[in-house]
Amino acid sequence: MAHALQKPSESPVLKTHPRMTFRSGQFLYEIVSDGTQSVYRVTDGKETLDEPILYAFGNAHVAQTYVFRHGGRLLEGRVSYYASIDGLDWTVGDALDPPPDLEEAAGRDIDSDEARNCFSCHGTAALANGRLQLDPLIPGVSCEACHGPGQKHAMAKLLETGADSMIFNPKTLDAETLSQEFCGACHRGVDSVAVMPDLGGVSNVRFQPYRLFNSRGHDAKDPRLTCTACHDPHLNLGQQDAGNDSHCKICHDPGTAAQTRHTKQDKSAGAKRREASSLSTKCPVAGDKCMSCHMPKVEVPGSHFQFTDHRIRIVRPGEPYPY
Repeated sequence: MAHALQKPSESPVLKTHPRMTFRSGQFLYEIVSDGTQSVYRVTDGKETLDEPILYAFGNAHVAQTYVFRHGGRLLEGRVSYYASIDGLDWTVGDALDPPPDLEEAAGRDIDSDEARNCFSCHGTAALANGRLQLDPLIPGVSCEACHGPGQKHAMAKLLETGADSMIFNPKTLDAETLSQEFCGACHRGVDSVAVMPDLGGVSNVRFQPYRLFNSRGHDAKDPRLTCTACHDPHLNLGQQDAGNDSHCKICHDPGTAAQTRHTKQDKSAGAKRREASSLSTKCPVAGDKCMSCHMPKVEVPGSHFQFTDHRIRIVRPGEPYPY
């Protein structure tokens, strides 16, 4: 997450790709980097629009999208870099066939609301009193993006006052608030998807809290089904065991922790029902590689990537994608 937003000079993609091109009809796109700056350029053969890239969005594990300023407006580049093809293609959702003019071909105007959302999720300290301010922005998701201002916390630790409460800890949130509101603020929870119709269709596979909420038998209040039950936000995805079967077997394998917890007598009726159910749902097909059947890979058109669908279910051949 620390690399969710980068200055062009810090982007490994732009450092190692001094010139990238993409053509669509009469329009030629170029992203040219010389070590000091990166320029986003579009030409129709007669006129040329070029602007320095301000920020690169995404760490390029999947893709990287570029934002520049033109005519006083922030524009999202119509083309993005995709790791799987090691080159440029249309930014997801931005294909214009053909673009009506050079300026429209260059980029999409991200209005004030969208820009606030983009920078506040990909960066730290992007907003001041609800307004976007790029000068104090810290590229990437830093500690303070999730834990809040850290000055008092750092001082308490430095002076050894024992005041550990001087920082916000998301672990204090209940399960539903943690996944759907806290993580879902950027990764899209069920409420944010519901009020934004343009986030529908197969593209919503990217919104893990939303997909998880709609899983069969999902209990939003069960801490075993929170985002952090499988994912450690302090580690890169490749360093985690998020897909390890052990996470699934906490609920679905009799004789593990679920059964031990069920022996306690101080459970609420709802908790007892959940745990009793978990004891009776051992998979009859296999005992490993749970995700391969229950969390399929789904490709978003134009993304050049297959996302893990967090809508946990029994997936049957030929079954349509459940929106």
